[in-house]
Amino acid sequence: MPYKEREINKMYYTMGEVTEMFGVNASQIRFYEKEFEVLQPKKNKKGNRLFTPEDIENLKIIFHLVDDKGFTLKGAKDHLKNNSGEVKENQKIIASLEKLKDFLLKLNEEI
Repeated sequence: MPYKEREINKMYYTMGEVTEMFGVNASQIRFYEKEFEVLQPKKNKKGNRLFTPEDIENLKIIFHLVDDKGFTLKGAKDHLKNNSGEVKENQKIIASLEKLKDFLLKLNEEI
């Protein structure tokens, strides 16, 4: 039976890790933090932001609404407030479909 690495789940992500994940500047993340109430990263004694996995999921939703769907910031805020449960469920579905796509592409390369 081949060895399978466990996926490591972190409790907190630094600003550098988050900017690398999304391919944006730290200023954009800080701006979204001010604009969207759902983003509440913790701050350590130095004032560095520490993002939880929930913050990362909320950022994914915000980037999906703003970048992919073309929402304005105000429209994205309203959509998150009015449809938060539906939006989070849709984001989970999108994430699982992306994992499935990656798996199938890997499988196709091996064949």
